Amino acid sequence: MKRLEKIFIILPIKEEETVLKDKQIIGRAIIFIETNLYEPLTVESVATAVSYSYYHFHRYFQAVMGETIGSYIRSRRLTQATYDLIYSNKKILDIAISLYFESAESFTRAFRKRYGITPTQYRKNGIDTLIGNHQPMQINKMTEWNYVNLSPEIVTFEPKFVAGFRVDMSIENNNTLKMWEKFNTQLVKQNYISMNNNRYGIYETGGTCLPNTFNKNSEATLFIGIETSSDNNVPKGMKLKEISGGKYAKFIHKGTVKNLISTYHYIWGVWLPNSSFQIDERDDLECYTEQFLGAENEESQIEIYFPIQ
Repeated sequence: MKRLEKIFIILPIKEEETVLKDKQIIGRAIIFIETNLYEPLTVESVATAVSYSYYHFHRYFQAVMGETIGSYIRSRRLTQATYDLIYSNKKILDIAISLYFESAESFTRAFRKRYGITPTQYRKNGIDTLIGNHQPMQINKMTEWNYVNLSPEIVTFEPKFVAGFRVDMSIENNNTLKMWEKFNTQLVKQNYISMNNNRYGIYETGGTCLPNTFNKNSEATLFIGIETSSDNNVPKGMKLKEISGGKYAKFIHKGTVKNLISTYHYIWGVWLPNSSFQIDERDDLECYTEQFLGAENEESQIEIYFPIQ
């Protein structure tokens, strides 16, 4: 959103290579865990899978991820359980046992402690309140690169202005793709020149999308536009929106737009519940810079910003 203040740490080449290699090991470990959630998993088996010593691996994993391997596995199994509750007809006991909880009772205790409701209540609600309209992670679509770079950078923005359209939407009625096409076409027709080419999708906060009331018909608004300045002429038919400044957790999605949902699932289902940060009551957004090479390009990068306190 706003001009961000970055602190760059310059490392010697060899140290940079070592850090990247170590992060790739974490990426491979996470992929191994994700693809074996329904199989017996131990710290030793994960360390063996990435050819790392148990002693060094479990310490490094905790340093990078902020939790133990065992805690991470349990956390991911709880998140996977939310998917099974909504998108399968499995009995709750079967879900618990398949994900290696000792009993339905221990599963319910862990689930309630994390999500504030029981598995039965979660299923009865009929919508995945944890991840909203973002579908569950498809691990085959996630690469090592994704996981390495999903540890956010904490940045600070100054206020920023965006010229564009406001779109009313819900899960059932999501026409954002058509609105982006309309927006880009209008910019070309008006030969509009902005201070840069950064485009934003701003998910505006509202009372209809609270975790306990959210459903597929909940209405929300998305503001799509291009960065501009308050004194620049707003294109005809568009509006000016100010993005509030403050602290944000910045994630980078690499890949196609279609697979963006997997990155969101990781953020909502894995990073946020286990981080020390609280989401602030400000808009969250996506930023499409020159690193965005097209919706179908596997090398495209999309910046995702979540407001934090």
